[in-house]
Amino acid sequence: MTSQPAIQLTDLTKVYLTDSLETHALQGVNLTIEQGEFVSISGPSGCGKSTLLSILGLLDSSSSGHYFIEGEEVSQLDENRRAEFRNQKIGFVFQSFNLIDELTVFENVALVLRYRELAVSETDIRSAVQDALKKVEMSHRQQHKPNQLSGGQQQRVAIARALVGAPTVLLVDEPTGNLDSKNGDAVMMLLRELNMQGTTICMVTHDPRYADFANKQYHLLDGKIVSQPTLRAAS
Repeated sequence: MTSQPAIQLTDLTKVYLTDSLETHALQGVNLTIEQGEFVSISGPSGCGKSTLLSILGLLDSSSSGHYFIEGEEVSQLDENRRAEFRNQKIGFVFQSFNLIDELTVFENVALVLRYRELAVSETDIRSAVQDALKKVEMSHRQQHKPNQLSGGQQQRVAIARALVGAPTVLLVDEPTGNLDSKNGDAVMMLLRELNMQGTTICMVTHDPRYADFANKQYHLLDGKIVSQPTLRAAS
């Protein structure tokens, strides 16, 4: 039996209404991300990338169309169910890291599991956090605070936090935006390695060089996917 796609969007639209203006942020978007794929979505500023990522992350809802995660329709979920899905199915990696300065690296990564609806034991949390930090080569920094780390190290911790709950997909938003080119390249190599180990990744980027790390590339323009995805062999 074939597994369901990690993510599937069908004829998705997003319209913002004000008193005098109707803005079509997304128009008829169709997108399928299979389990284990590394997908990039690129395009110029204002093309709808951020809106699309917010909808994929269940932080916003579409105006029409359908959104499925592993075959389950999530377009019309109430807020409590959306929060539950976000916690269990989606790992977020942000440009700005979004780590909590007052918590250690270990505590930052563990937060995802502590907010699970069904309680996770401390033993299981410790095991999962240590495994996630090992994957990003940050085990030796687990008792440090974020302000004791470089930008590249903070992004690695953010990736560990995204991974720790074993999500269906990692949503990655401009992961190199706050990094110099050396650290940016290192983070992209880490994402590629995680994908080769089976992690499904959907990344938004404006940088064509980093879009090339994905094995399927979409281009968004004026709220529409304007061409068939570019496919690249894994390297």
